Amino acid sequence: MIDTRLIRQDIEMVAAKLARRGLVLNTQEFILLEEQRKQLQISVQEFQNERNTSSKAIGHAKARGESVTEILASIANLGECLKEQELKLNKIASELEGKMLNLPNLPDASVPDGLNEDGNIEVRLWGTPATFSFQPKDHVDLGLPLGLDSEIASIMTGSRFSVLRGNLARLHRALGQFMLNLHVDEHGYTEINVPVIVNGDALIGTAQLPKFEEDLFKLRADYDLDTQETQDTASDKSKPKQKSLYLIPTAEVPLTNLGRDQIWEQKLLPVKFTAHSNCFRSEAGSYGRDTRGFIRQHQFEKVEMVQFTHPDDSFKALEDMVIHAQTVLEKLKLPYRTVVLCAGDMGFAALKTYDIEVWLPGQAKYREISSCSNCGDFQARRLQARFRNKDTGKPELMHTLNGSGLAVGRTLVAVLENYQQEDGSIIIPDVLRPYMGGLTKI
Repeated sequence: MIDTRLIRQDIEMVAAKLARRGLVLNTQEFILLEEQRKQLQISVQEFQNERNTSSKAIGHAKARGESVTEILASIANLGECLKEQELKLNKIASELEGKMLNLPNLPDASVPDGLNEDGNIEVRLWGTPATFSFQPKDHVDLGLPLGLDSEIASIMTGSRFSVLRGNLARLHRALGQFMLNLHVDEHGYTEINVPVIVNGDALIGTAQLPKFEEDLFKLRADYDLDTQETQDTASDKSKPKQKSLYLIPTAEVPLTNLGRDQIWEQKLLPVKFTAHSNCFRSEAGSYGRDTRGFIRQHQFEKVEMVQFTHPDDSFKALEDMVIHAQTVLEKLKLPYRTVVLCAGDMGFAALKTYDIEVWLPGQAKYREISSCSNCGDFQARRLQARFRNKDTGKPELMHTLNGSGLAVGRTLVAVLENYQQEDGSIIIPDVLRPYMGGLTKI
């Protein structure tokens, strides 16, 4: 969430930065709400001061044996007035918070201008796309005889799900294990095993809610995970329903929530977590896009990287995280390009983002396989994720970063297409062979 002090102190600056994202901020609406909040805050404080002063006067009068009837009469309606003003203040504060939660992060000055992907700028090109003596196939045509089965998955679940069989499933597993080991052993991340079900507060903390609820898979809201009873069967029928639960869209959510309400000592920073998990996305708004195969699935696996850093170090950490993701592709010898996203193409919580795109011969183009973002203190403010400043001893907001390291399914697609042979077999990349029991080809 944007620092509310920026709205109060320089709303025109905030509006100008949001305009770089293509968002028009209704500044007058915010100014009016803030003025109402300020006046109500003053009113509440005045009533509270009057109540405190009157309480002391009553105490002194009683101590002197004097009558307090006149004082009590003067404050007869004070409690009601205070309650009324507090309700109004809470209503305005809640409205302001709701509007703040729907404002995206402010782009960093180093982010290029632009309103869509046409404004993105290539910053690195690695590897040379392979040339084939035959017409390369896409991963669907390659995968079908090897064990990719979307038809049976659609029967048991629905569209945008897949079943992998045999050595194709093993290759998929090998990729996830390889990535996880690389980030732990060479890049210094701590491996975490995370839940794939979280509550709404966790998603608000990482800014998936309230803005992107339609992109999430929402579970039953009436199930109590503590008592393992539904509302219908619980003995206490008056018990309020539990908060809604959701399947995670990315392990970024539980990993970043590890910092919720924490105050870590500055010497511990940076804190680096990684996890290999299933991810679930409704793909709202993607109707008709990538309907074949493994590119855009409702359920997929991803190795995620998350860092908590000192504010002074977050942009260096972002560059490091991009290198960590690129290293996966370089070890797999998969050509890629890295682009810095323009202001209008960045994700909601991002201060600055790099996308890494892998070359797919079957499509003859680069496709996104990783996105690495510095979120600044945007998520940390929602989560109250803080560190203790070693010089002042006071808690300060950390910066959070996240990145794919990588999307496992899309990496499988890239391996299939880049390592394909004319007979439809796939050469196993050297670094994956230990995970494949020594197989060199499938």
